[in-house]
Amino acid sequence: MTTTRHNSIHIPVGDRSIAGTLVGPNSLMPGVMLVHGWDGSQEQYIARAHEIAALGCICLTFDLRGHAKDRAARDAVTREDNLADMLAAYDVLVGHPSVDGAAVAVVGSSYGGYLAAILSTLRPVRWLGMRVPALYKDADWLVPKHALSREELVAYRNSVVAPASNRALSAAAQFEGDVLMVESEFDTLVPHPVIKNYLDAFQRAHSMTYRVIKGADHALSQKVWSQSYTNVLVNWVGEMVKGAKEEAEAARVHKASAAREKTGAKVLHSASGKVLASGSDSPAIA
Repeated sequence: MTTTRHNSIHIPVGDRSIAGTLVGPNSLMPGVMLVHGWDGSQEQYIARAHEIAALGCICLTFDLRGHAKDRAARDAVTREDNLADMLAAYDVLVGHPSVDGAAVAVVGSSYGGYLAAILSTLRPVRWLGMRVPALYKDADWLVPKHALSREELVAYRNSVVAPASNRALSAAAQFEGDVLMVESEFDTLVPHPVIKNYLDAFQRAHSMTYRVIKGADHALSQKVWSQSYTNVLVNWVGEMVKGAKEEAEAARVHKASAAREKTGAKVLHSASGKVLASGSDSPAIA
């Protein structure tokens, strides 16, 4: 298994910076950005980032503005602020010399999942992982997250919301990559109607993997629930990365075959597919 290492970094956002941790092995590979939820921190994803990095990925976790060491700013932070954090973090990840910009996964929990959907309309995202993605009204986008009405949120999250009326659901309706959706069976903060709104919106997705963690609450407060999510996430990323490598190899072989056909070259294969000999159609010289 590939060994991994992580380095603390600072991500510039306007006139300030946010803390992050870059995790990965040593070599062009997929990039994976992991985003925590409201009142969470990057610590929730560090161990998972190491497991994903061992699959052959460069992973980035970070603390959203208003969280962890920046918690003093919590009550003033808006969704616009945290989306800017995510865009800055994405650009840092894709700017890594070993990251394949065409193979980027964004994984978010709750509030982070909601913002991850929106980010997919602003940056290239091939794979979108969402655990209990939250949902908010567009109208109060610039209102500090802390000041949003709890009662209005509960009512909104228990209603049917059309993609055209919500920025995150509209982003889901446009997304054409692969999606992982993870729901907690007994989630009172992000109830099933929210998950259904997202699932109904992802009509253009290349694939949808939907899992429900039995017995789990929103925060995955028991170790067995947290481990279940880790297993689902790591297995899904592994499947996506393996598929991408197979597609790339198939494309390489097809390109090489097309080039040989163009030049008139012939290739002789054994039953196992190994190249035994090659040559052109030109007549042999006696």
